[in-house]
Amino acid sequence: MNAPVKVRTETHSEDHSFAQDVRTGLSQHPKRLPPKYFYDAAGSKLFEQITLLPEYYPTRTELRILRDHGAEIAATIPPNAALIEFGAGGTTKARLLMRQSTLAAYVPVDISGDFLNEQAEALRRDFPGLAVYPVTADFTAPFALPPEVRDMPKAGFFPGSTIGNFDPHEASAFLRGARDLLGEGATLIVGVDLEKDERVLSAAYNDAAGVTARFNLNVLVRINRELGGNFDLSGFRHRAIYNRERHRIEMHLISRKAQTVRVLGRAFSFRAGETIHTESSYKYSLARFTALAQGAGWQPRARWTDADGMFSVHALEADDDA
Repeated sequence: MNAPVKVRTETHSEDHSFAQDVRTGLSQHPKRLPPKYFYDAAGSKLFEQITLLPEYYPTRTELRILRDHGAEIAATIPPNAALIEFGAGGTTKARLLMRQSTLAAYVPVDISGDFLNEQAEALRRDFPGLAVYPVTADFTAPFALPPEVRDMPKAGFFPGSTIGNFDPHEASAFLRGARDLLGEGATLIVGVDLEKDERVLSAAYNDAAGVTARFNLNVLVRINRELGGNFDLSGFRHRAIYNRERHRIEMHLISRKAQTVRVLGRAFSFRAGETIHTESSYKYSLARFTALAQGAGWQPRARWTDADGMFSVHALEADDDA
């Protein structure tokens, strides 16, 4: 029998963190907002729409790799393991591994509790023999695994090239934290976007239908709703550019005019053309990502790419001597 689906919420105050990060980010020069705050219920659904866009290659390419090499990837997961997915969102990719593996439990970790709960309920119906223990938490900060999986072998799953949203030093810190959380002998399966033609990248993050623009602007909607902001969405526009020097796509919200916005009882001024940097998406070579993983205490076990070399999936093993 499957254990009842439970959503575990970390004790730190998400509302407090959101307020603090927005206050700090809008006070910086240049202004910044952490991309994790995209993912309220509306933002999570918008991102699911982005993954279906013709310009947005990462999701379909990673799914193809997981389908074509699913048995090989699943073979890197210990039998009867707990699969911990960082930033679970939609569970399409995890489901591919579930069908190929002998998992004892699945622990999706996501900041959007409502969306996570919907996905967990669906998994309970579709995989009645699998124990599901959702954790509503910011996976970039310390959190505890459910006690039910403490003594199980563990595998981490971090698809979607979310690793690219971290600056390199943050990516290293995340990988070290994941190694500590998962423990000795753990496996980590990571999706990593690869360097490619800038025109392909620009199209992927500036889609013709404007879904990515709505996704980007939704963080201002959330600030208005949850933090008492008065952002006028018509006063900002979305833009994504490729930073060649840093090998990354940058998403920005650009102020169309000089304006002042109030949030949390404070005034924040914008010049015409001033931006809020909302997300970076780093693109790696295979060699650069391997070096990053090794420096963070993981040893490469296997990797898979699509025929066009657009995307990669890496299986890493915890280096217990690191």
